[in-house]
Amino acid sequence: MASAATSTVEAAPKTDRPGTQDPAALLDVNGFPFGQFKSWVGPRAHLKAERQRLAQVKYDHIEAVPQGATLGAEIRGVNLAAVLSNDDDNSAGNAAIINNDISNDIVGEIRQALADFKVIFFRNQPITSAQHVNFAKKFGDLEIHPFITGNTDHPELVRFEKGADTGGFENAWHHDVTWREVPSGAAILRAVQVPQTGGDTLFCDMAAAYDGLTDDIKSRVDGLHAIHDFMMAFGHTVAPDDLDDYRKRYPQVKHPVICTHPTTGRKLIFVNRFFVSHIEGIDAAESFELIMHLTAQADVVEYQYRLRWEPDTLVIWDNRAVQHYAASDYLPDVRIMERASVVGTRPAA
Repeated sequence: MASAATSTVEAAPKTDRPGTQDPAALLDVNGFPFGQFKSWVGPRAHLKAERQRLAQVKYDHIEAVPQGATLGAEIRGVNLAAVLSNDDDNSAGNAAIINNDISNDIVGEIRQALADFKVIFFRNQPITSAQHVNFAKKFGDLEIHPFITGNTDHPELVRFEKGADTGGFENAWHHDVTWREVPSGAAILRAVQVPQTGGDTLFCDMAAAYDGLTDDIKSRVDGLHAIHDFMMAFGHTVAPDDLDDYRKRYPQVKHPVICTHPTTGRKLIFVNRFFVSHIEGIDAAESFELIMHLTAQADVVEYQYRLRWEPDTLVIWDNRAVQHYAASDYLPDVRIMERASVVGTRPAA
């Protein structure tokens, strides 16, 4: 199915000299569905305004260098280890601030940059796990994940340690923990050990993906709710005797298929193949068709930003605004990451 800005290809003017100009000059500047397979070719013109807006964004204490069309920025001019105290003793109050005024201003601008760019990252930040937790707490309360192993000393940190014996199974587009009644608002992921090549993380702007839907699809999904279930991805980790207890703790939940971002007000696609079982209130065939179509929008390269990890890189992403995909292409090398997740708000239409 094509984007909202669809058009037909008009007949080219007759000429006795083919090949004297770029064939694209004869086509719709906004792009169109091409050929018998209706593959979209041409610009995703609806990205233009957001791309231009982000190119002009400035902050007082940090520098944001845009990376993708509508998402992704490298944050420069910040030394997180200096912003955070070197005192990692939790009894000391977690991350005492060297200079409260400056640090609060910096954290406020990082929050704003996250709202603007959806995904932001910092290079060369050799912070400890304790400092990672302390920094993440600046953005809200932190989750404890019930199914993924945490850092032994810091249970707020989920630890992804992948190698020859444990492959990476996060290589599909998803929002994190949408099976919770209140999914994560943001994630803060730190590179502990990265392979020399491979292991990139890709992000997709789900507001841009929504804007690119046809009016027909937007009408069909308006007001629909999807059922999210932890069993889809984590059911195999629960012993049969424990299933009833886990089901009571984490019942199936429903969230709007299209939700509204609580900060920006942008509408975005909020379904994924990891955790969504079906769309409520429609037959199974239509539910399957819509889920497949909506989730396929993450495959559009123009909506994506691909992050190449380096040692001591730290990334924050807005779990509502983007989906992510961890490329599993580095075996037998080792890739170790730690993630803190900030409690969000319940999705609303």
